[in-house]
Amino acid sequence: MKAMLLDKVAPFSQNDQPLKLRQVDMPVPGPDDILLELSVCGVCHTELDEIEGRTPPADLPVILGHQAVGKVVAMGNKVSKHRIGDRVGVAWIFSSCGTCDHCLAGEENLCPEFKATGRDANGGYAEYMTVHEDFAFSIPDRFSDSEAAPLLCAGAVGYRSLRLTQTENGQVLGLTGFGASGHLVLKMARYKFPDSPVYVFARNPREREFALELGAAWAGDTMDTPPQMMDAIIDTTPVWKPVVEALKNLNPGGRLVINAIRKEEADQGYLLNLRYHTHLWMEREVKSVANVARRDVSEFLELAAEIPILPTCQEFPLEHANVALNELKSGKIKGAKVLRIRGQATEGSTYRAALK
Repeated sequence: MKAMLLDKVAPFSQNDQPLKLRQVDMPVPGPDDILLELSVCGVCHTELDEIEGRTPPADLPVILGHQAVGKVVAMGNKVSKHRIGDRVGVAWIFSSCGTCDHCLAGEENLCPEFKATGRDANGGYAEYMTVHEDFAFSIPDRFSDSEAAPLLCAGAVGYRSLRLTQTENGQVLGLTGFGASGHLVLKMARYKFPDSPVYVFARNPREREFALELGAAWAGDTMDTPPQMMDAIIDTTPVWKPVVEALKNLNPGGRLVINAIRKEEADQGYLLNLRYHTHLWMEREVKSVANVARRDVSEFLELAAEIPILPTCQEFPLEHANVALNELKSGKIKGAKVLRIRGQATEGSTYRAALK
């Protein structure tokens, strides 16, 4: 089968070609596995973190990609949850031990044996992949394959972030950063908490304008003063400055949820501005988001179909994965970037994840 492989971890400069198109052996499903014939796989910023070593793959070479959608074409003899022809998706969570306290509590994202799709196991930048039946998610009919792909990552982790804020209707929610996950959270918050104003902090004026179009009550720069203090804030940026600035805008007892795999070391000096009385006193909390649990993916897909949240996508042929990654690296966002593995790739329009 065809696959795009990462052979080494290294800095990724403009126009680099970190992935190589290769012919590799088709995977064989184990007793509890299903074999998927993939149609699409979303392209995520996490792939840049893997390529550049911020969250390095367990072994090399590896097939990246953790927003894969396809149909079941073969299965092991112990599989009972899926049938041949079922359309399913595979998210960041590839597997966990299933027996530790975290797994038994439904928080397998915290399992010490957590494995990530496309990092610790081969992912979706290929024509086929295998996955344990417990970690494949049925795709609601409401979505096309390309619409479903970005929901498996940015949507699911955004859903977990919103759940961890413990927000109740009427409370004030803040979002720092307004990329793929942030704007999906805004859609969810407006739907789940119709009486809760949402304030967005973003450096880019176009992102602030977009936030207001999608229903944000206010949008400003990172250091701007919002209309009022907030009960919870979700940070989706790769740097520390928005974290420190957000803390001083929290109400007593408020919670800051950091939705990021890594923070840039070059920005760590901003932590010197952290002051206990200004930023942390009055029982303000800081909580990180680690991966996603299976319930986050399945519950979010149901919610997204109910709202519905419909991403607009820009498709690339599998062979052009490096082009998509270069555009992501340079900030050229023209839709949720999705690799078309089967069928003809068609280019979409500007990302709007429309509420219809």
